[in-house]
This record gives sequence, structure tokens and C-alpha cells, in this order.
Amino acid sequence: MSGFLFEQIIFGPIRSRRLGISLGINLLPLSKKMCSYNCRYCECGLTLPKTDPLIFPEKQHVISALEDKLKALSLKNAMIDSITFAGNGEPTIHADFGEIIDQTLLLRKKYYPEAKIAVLSNATKADKPSVEAALRKVDLNILKLDAGTEDMFQKINLPKKGFTLEGILSNLERFKGEMIIQALFVKGEADGVYFDNTTDQEVEAWIGHIKRLRPRQVMIYPISRETPTNHILYVDAATLNRIAAQVENLGIEARVFN
Repeated sequence: MSGFLFEQIIFGPIRSRRLGISLGINLLPLSKKMCSYNCRYCECGLTLPKTDPLIFPEKQHVISALEDKLKALSLKNAMIDSITFAGNGEPTIHADFGEIIDQTLLLRKKYYPEAKIAVLSNATKADKPSVEAALRKVDLNILKLDAGTEDMFQKINLPKKGFTLEGILSNLERFKGEMIIQALFVKGEADGVYFDNTTDQEVEAWIGHIKRLRPRQVMIYPISRETPTNHILYVDAATLNRIAAQVENLGIEARVFN
């Protein structure tokens, strides 16, 4: 099964199950997914080997396109709950990510001061000072943590060579709890590899990481769109709610998005 790509720099607004009416910003190439992970479940499909030079949207083009869209929406009195950096992969790999965040903050203040600025990231670049600083400035710093063990991290997220679960946890610790953890729970089989991050062992280890990180909120959810490979299964609400209850027992807010 294949995924889909966002073919525009600015897309939406769309109704998000987590972020309300969300205006999306895609800082990645428009023709190909680009990410430091290759998650089994990614709606954008698989991260394919780099063959041709990839063209990132230029900083000024992003800012101009965003202002044009915000201005047009405000003239129509359209509602926006969030301005969300997502798109065709990992947004923080854009070379000008920090500067784009700064400009977005100014445009938000001008056109939609009540809207939240959100970033959906896997934290692989959070040890880069400019990225860390930028993520500290946004309202919703939403960072991925799907696995409890190194084995499951490699099986589900298929990170680029050199990334480890402990390295990601160290990056997450930089925010001293000023973040939201997002976790997708999934099980299935792909390329002869079976994975399931809902087992007692995995959940116990994952809960241990949440206790260590102390995020201000945890978002828990199952797959909701087409996945790039077959035999990936939806995790039922009862399982997700049991996991959420363990988070709540730590005194941390947990929300389940079915």
C-alpha cells in the first residue's frame, strides 16, 4: 500500500483529531518524503533511497506563502485553531527551520493571535541548538516516542543509521518536560518482521521513559489512515485507554485519540 504526499507548502486548513482546525506547513520537498525515520505506519509512505537532488522550499517562499494564506483566511473570518509544521517527513531537517519559526510567530501575532503554533517532530534534530531553541518557542512542541525498547524502536521507526532510542531520550530530556509526547501504538508484520508495542514488556518500558521525561501531556493514538505496508493492525480503544491510565497514574495528563 502506498502513502500520500502533501503537494503544497501551505495546506489546509484541515480538521485534525488532535489540533482542531489546523493550517499545515510542509518544509519538505513536495515530490518525495524526506525523514530521519522510516516508520512502518507513516501516511506519507516509505522513505526511499536518495537518488536525485532534493529541493527544499526556500525560506522566503515559505514565509510569503504563509502570509498570503493567513491574510486570505483572515479576510474571510475563517477559523484557525493551530498552525502546524508537519508535511512530507521531519520538519526540523530544513536548514532554516529556526528562522521560519521566528517569522511564523510574527505572522501568527499579526493575523491569528489566538492560534497555537505546533510542530510534529521525531526529536532527531533536537540536539542542534537552533532547532532546540525554535521548539522551545512554539506553543505545542509535540515529539514522538513510540517504543519502550531499542529493539522495538528499530522495528517500528526504522531510523537512519546512528540513531538510538537512548539518543532520542537524551534529546527529549533537553526540554525538561516542556513538551507533549505523541505515541502511536501499533502491531503487525512487514518484510517478515513482527512488531507490537502494546505488549506488557513494551508498555512497561515506555511508561518508564514517560516517568523519566515528565512531559506536560501525552497523546496516544492508533493508525487512522492508509499505511505503506500491508498487515499493520489497528489497536483497539480499550488497549489505548489502559495505557493512558498508566500515564495518568504518574500524574501526567494523557489523551487518547481514536
